Amino acid sequence: DYELCEECGHLYPVPREDLINLHREHLLHLLEMGDVEEALQLLQRIEDPGICLAVSEQSLDQHPNLAASHFLADYLTAHFYANLTTARRNEIQALYMGSKVLLTLPELSRVNYYHLSSRPLLMLEQLLMNMKVDWVAVAVQTLHQLLAGQEIGFTVEDIDNLLSKYAEKALNFPFTLKEKRS
Repeated sequence: DYELCEECGHLYPVPREDLINLHREHLLHLLEMGDVEEALQLLQRIEDPGICLAVSEQSLDQHPNLAASHFLADYLTAHFYANLTTARRNEIQALYMGSKVLLTLPELSRVNYYHLSSRPLLMLEQLLMNMKVDWVAVAVQTLHQLLAGQEIGFTVEDIDNLLSKYAEKALNFPFTLKEKRS
């Protein structure tokens, strides 16, 4: 049905908003089905870059599943970086990094942290508070790799400060040890 509507859009004048809605729904459908290759082809078929940007951004704003969010954030960063405001760029890159970190977690645990996918530092803090040290190690390594040469609102130093803060708390004893006398 989407392809038929797309063909009609080539033959008859369709209002811009309707065209954006059609492509957005088609793109989200393809991504929900896991057909990333077809989704990429759909985006490449859209001739007007403004419509393609609107479709991609609106699709991302619909909060699709993890894989779809990761794909859309990557696509927007790769193809429309210069067209985005600094705040929007940071938001999309943070979502990309957060989704990348989520993909490193065990599949059954991802749902517990999905709501933090656009806030990677907060996700890292939540993992620390839940004492998921092994997961934190992989997440930190992933973030260090992704942050190389990037500016998205937080830095490697922010991650290091967060780790230092929790390491200090782990060593903080709220009571004094008493010596037992014989």
